[in-house]
Amino acid sequence: MRSGEPYAVGDKVLVIDSKDRRYLVTLRDGGEFHTHAGLIPHSLFVGQPEGTTLRATSGARYLTLRPTLSEFVLSMPRGAQVVYPKDLGPLLMLADVHGGVRILEAGVGSGALSMAMLQAGASVTGYEIRADFAATALRNVHSFLGAEVDYRIEERDVYEGIDGAIFDGHGLDRVVLDLPEPWRVVKPAETALHPGGIFVSYLPTIGQVAQLHEALEESAFGLAKTIEVLQRSWHVAGQSVRPDHRMVAHTGFLTSARLLVPDS
Repeated sequence: MRSGEPYAVGDKVLVIDSKDRRYLVTLRDGGEFHTHAGLIPHSLFVGQPEGTTLRATSGARYLTLRPTLSEFVLSMPRGAQVVYPKDLGPLLMLADVHGGVRILEAGVGSGALSMAMLQAGASVTGYEIRADFAATALRNVHSFLGAEVDYRIEERDVYEGIDGAIFDGHGLDRVVLDLPEPWRVVKPAETALHPGGIFVSYLPTIGQVAQLHEALEESAFGLAKTIEVLQRSWHVAGQSVRPDHRMVAHTGFLTSARLLVPDS
């Protein structure tokens, strides 16, 4: 993303109307942004700074900004359900994702979690059994972050094992899973991760979480914990200050564990 620079052809722009409806636009030569309130030629965006308000042919006002990762994730094309932004930050913390960390991600879906880890500086290899999901994830990642990120996807089933030579024999630092039976990956992850490596799983139901914990208890992993993130926004307008009537409640359970050296 070209933060701080004027909009140019090829940029992605988040367009927000007076009712906070949001539209993701990719600027192109001769393009036009259309809504029920008229249109704005893409040429009017080009050269403008972020935060500019543009008017459609009807006079309606539209605020323009470059999308954050959170905003892009909610608007991007998807083949599978995405990991919601409220869970992406905690997942990065649980997996301790930082520059240079080597991650195997299995079940890449539409690429939301991949983008969060790559933006934090990780090297990511994805295992995905569905070619259409893999193609969508690659397009989304390259569309938002560019093609220079250290990211590749193999059409492989992680339940059949993990290739220990993924990162030129250097081993794995993290295994991050968004798939229905992560307990089947516990043993392969024991072999692929170096001691101290982190195993993280994202699951929708508590029954799955319980089964995963059983497998972790019978493995060399320790310090297993599960959290759930609930997000509630607040209405703040003058003297009217109260919680909003709606919140983003359950989306998934986040489980993490560390690979330990057996006590002799």
